[in-house]
Amino acid sequence: MEPDLEVSRDIKASASDVFAAITDIERMAEMSPENTANTWHEGFDTVALGAEWTGHNRNGDNEWSTQSKVTELVADELFVFDCLSRGFVFATWSYRIEATESGCRVTESYQDLRPQTSMERSASISGVTDRVAHNKAGMETTLERLAAAVESGE
Repeated sequence: MEPDLEVSRDIKASASDVFAAITDIERMAEMSPENTANTWHEGFDTVALGAEWTGHNRNGDNEWSTQSKVTELVADELFVFDCLSRGFVFATWSYRIEATESGCRVTESYQDLRPQTSMERSASISGVTDRVAHNKAGMETTLERLAAAVESGE
């Protein structure tokens, strides 16, 4: 399935450093302008295939939580997770890492799987009416902050 949106950035750091930062879901709030915190579900404390966590998000005065589950994981190359609500997968996020001469290229992708009938309710919960434009800006910020963190050795 083709993603609805992809954003890439070249980062001057190793693929393993970038992968470690991306898959440390407890650090995601440092990078994402929308995510404020993540908490592992019982039985999980690190990224692994099938690992689950709750993501806490904010957009202005709107706050909401989502359930996430790792669906694909290849060390130093790929991290994919689904976001669920009431057992329904409404979005898939992925991070693909490719080595370059000066470090690596990270591509963050988003696939919107919400049915048309849920768009109005989703917008009322998040305060986001144009999810593609909102996510594009957020993804650019996330990759900028990721680059700053790993390039400085944080």
